[in-house]
Amino acid sequence: MALEHVWIAGEWRPADAISSFHADNPATGQAHALEFPVSDWPDLDAALTAAGEAAHQLRQVSGDQIGRFLEGYAAAIEASADPLCELATSETALPVAPRLKNIELPRTVTQLRQAAAAAREGSWQHCVLDTKLNIRSHYAAIGPVLVLGPNNFPFAFNGVSGGDMAAAVAAGNPVIAKAHPLHPATTQALAQLAANALGDASLPAATVQMLYHLTPEDGLRLVADRRLGAVAFTGSRGAGLRIKAAAEAAGIPAYLEMSSLNPVVFLPGALRERGEQLSTELADSCLAASGQFCTSPNLILALSGKTTEAFIAQLAATLSQRPPTPLLSRAGLASLEAGVRALRHAGATLICGGEPAGGEGYRYRNTLLRTDVATFLANAEALQREAFGNAALVVTAREFPQLVELVRHLEGNLTGSIYSSASGEDDEAYAAIEPELRARVGRLLNDKMPTGVALSPAMNHGGPYPSTGHPLFTSVGIPASMLRFAALRCYDNVRPERLPAALRDKAPSAQLWRSIDGAWVRG
Repeated sequence: MALEHVWIAGEWRPADAISSFHADNPATGQAHALEFPVSDWPDLDAALTAAGEAAHQLRQVSGDQIGRFLEGYAAAIEASADPLCELATSETALPVAPRLKNIELPRTVTQLRQAAAAAREGSWQHCVLDTKLNIRSHYAAIGPVLVLGPNNFPFAFNGVSGGDMAAAVAAGNPVIAKAHPLHPATTQALAQLAANALGDASLPAATVQMLYHLTPEDGLRLVADRRLGAVAFTGSRGAGLRIKAAAEAAGIPAYLEMSSLNPVVFLPGALRERGEQLSTELADSCLAASGQFCTSPNLILALSGKTTEAFIAQLAATLSQRPPTPLLSRAGLASLEAGVRALRHAGATLICGGEPAGGEGYRYRNTLLRTDVATFLANAEALQREAFGNAALVVTAREFPQLVELVRHLEGNLTGSIYSSASGEDDEAYAAIEPELRARVGRLLNDKMPTGVALSPAMNHGGPYPSTGHPLFTSVGIPASMLRFAALRCYDNVRPERLPAALRDKAPSAQLWRSIDGAWVRG
């Protein structure tokens, strides 16, 4: 069977392949017919060379032209929603409705349009003009960006259509996208739409390129290639740390979103007020997409007592009653099994689930574990292992100071939530625990589950290590997410006609900070 072609330098061409692979249908465990290549280094080298040429060309391209591409791509995705969603569900087992067609695909086109608006408006560049000294600076494109997308969002975080790609291109960078091997046909279809939109917008042919898969060795060689400007990765901690080491050794910024337990603290008054309601909310959040969200609440903290025991019992009953839905892959099922086994070995006891569900496809019984404060503090690192999927760990403390101590021992996370009483009876406890949690999470929530990540410029989808490589970035929220793919460029005494358009004296005033009589003013 012929291998599918890769997309390099604006052409669909035969891959220089080492080997090949098929994607599975997670709902059945059956392999799909299409065979995709694992590219050898010559494919990667060609993509890097083409991206470097595109980077030079993009310096002369206006934000309006980039905006036309992103908007045209968004419109093409919308027009192809039905076939794209059918293809994606066959590769991920995520339901067409509401997940793919009503939630994720609209999210994808919205962030493409937000990126288009930011590219046109330009204030993300933070232009600063010191006209007295004739020194000017702004953020500008960093160069070719490698985007390594995850397995769990075939549209919204896909390397060829997701938020990283949108932010990188909006900042004026070419993108080399690596498809995730769990949904290569979906990525191929998206790439064809992107190719058409690039042509319609007359952007360089290599503004976006796509490879299906690489060997680990070539992947690490690629992230360390100095022709790259930056790397964006969403995935496991193990892979992320290997990418981080290779990229940083070459001086290349690597923006990594890795593991997160997303702790949820339930204060006593909240459970007394609405414990049954909260157990349902928590179950809904834990089981969304079979728990395969990076913001899934995998760690639940509470004070022990009768109300808490009733809450845990209700949660376990709800989890036990709901049928397990497919995980994304056979490897994901094995990883979840290993994670639950490791948590039990570290001292957690099983309340429900804890084994494969059997039957077709890749399913694991909805799982709840628990432990106490002493066991957690004695094995904090082992009990913070991420079991990616439909499993969660409850930790109870006998006294409030122990609950605060639990939070002090948490690793960095993307999110942290605190539920408290509406009457105010938990306010003193909240005031004590909030500073500790605040220091350990990127996004702090009150009375809300963490699984929704809004497309807002105020959103932070990042957090302290090891949830990300470092805390000073977000992968969601334009324009802030664009700054990952920008470098601060300074021009000292450069002649006016040689300056970038954004730094000239007659540039649009909304984009500028100017020095006037020693004071810095906007506009």
